[in-house]
Amino acid sequence: MNARQYTLLNSVVAAMAGFLFGFDTVVISGANQPIKLLWDTSPWFHGFFIMSMALWGTVLGALFGGGPTEKYGRKKVLFWIGVLYFVSAVGSALAPDPYSFSFFRFIGGIGVGVSSVVAPTYIAEISTAAIRGKLVAMYQFNIVFGILIAFLSNYFLIGFGGSNDWRWMLGVEAIPAFAYTLLVLRIPESPRWLISRKNDPATAKKVLTALGTPDADSAIREITESNKADAGGDKLKEFFSKRLLKPITLAFFIACFNQLSGINFILYYAPEILERAGLAAKDSLFNSIAIGGINLVFTFVGLYLIDRTGRKNLMLLGSFGYIISLSMVAYAFYFNAGELFLMTFLLLFIAAHAVGQGAVIWVFIAEIFPNKSRALGQSFGASVHWVFAALITLIMPVFLDAQQGLLKDDPWIIFAFFAFMMVMQLIWVLTRFPETKGVSLEEIQKRLGIQ
Repeated sequence: MNARQYTLLNSVVAAMAGFLFGFDTVVISGANQPIKLLWDTSPWFHGFFIMSMALWGTVLGALFGGGPTEKYGRKKVLFWIGVLYFVSAVGSALAPDPYSFSFFRFIGGIGVGVSSVVAPTYIAEISTAAIRGKLVAMYQFNIVFGILIAFLSNYFLIGFGGSNDWRWMLGVEAIPAFAYTLLVLRIPESPRWLISRKNDPATAKKVLTALGTPDADSAIREITESNKADAGGDKLKEFFSKRLLKPITLAFFIACFNQLSGINFILYYAPEILERAGLAAKDSLFNSIAIGGINLVFTFVGLYLIDRTGRKNLMLLGSFGYIISLSMVAYAFYFNAGELFLMTFLLLFIAAHAVGQGAVIWVFIAEIFPNKSRALGQSFGASVHWVFAALITLIMPVFLDAQQGLLKDDPWIIFAFFAFMMVMQLIWVLTRFPETKGVSLEEIQKRLGIQ
């Protein structure tokens, strides 16, 4: 196996955490309505305990995932993510009541949150500058692949267990979680972590050489030099210092705009949204598969383009796609334009997300922070992302519920709001978003004025 293949293999294993992330996040869409009927939940209870509880676990995992990732290493944390996913899948499937169900979904959410910190960090740190964007974006590819498989799994498990279909939908995740946990045992530790935290340049050199770094000694010197700016002091205080204000601001805005596009709202509530447009329940689940398929196809496009056209151009393309598609979805609901019209622009929205924000977010956040602060930076960006995701998922049943929703007769307002926020994103990308393609992580620090 040559160095490029070895790097790709290790990246694929780490990116499998993204597959479990995507599967775990979206599998609840198939269980949404059955659980609502089974436990007769109110809109507020359902939004908080059933639909958004995993996301609150994700917030916790993202907030505190940076510390263990820095202290214990990327590899160990990747392993324990797999354990959390496995326990969550089994526990959610066997839950006898909404409270125990929420507890196990919360555990899975912690795994998702930590995953969004450590996996992009690890992949960025083992990649060369020429292919870093593509490899880190593979984490996003695995997320959307997991989303598609969750939609397919939900669809094909209808009728498998009768009234317990939803239990099978949630429990099947235990299989890939177990496989991923075993595979992580075979990957090497991040060479940058070995230098920054373990002071072990000898082992780091072996890893860098195996990964195909042209001059491992030179790379070690560059990493060591960049670490000097982060030496000593309170790491959290140092992180929130004026020195890192620019990358913190960039991470905040890309993360909040990601969720203010409405992506998680549409993925979580896709079957319900399509039912509101007139499709029967099984048809709406089938069309959810189309959403997952388009997501996967256009993520491939994003992977192909990210190291060719750069991060900024993809963000611009995605922003225009968001604005057009969300405006037309709002139009479809306002004028009752029909299922085909609505579905067309929902798919355009998914394509715009996959090529733009979806391909860029985890790559960009993993690139803009210095080595010793990268896990904390990834933790910060992921936390912002998941706080917005949780809030949106929590409050949407209050607006969307067919009987009691505040906007039950005017869902177009929700999509119009998301379209407006994407106009704001477009302005931000045009005026503040830096290009990071094709240069080393240490050089990006210099360009952002961190060194």
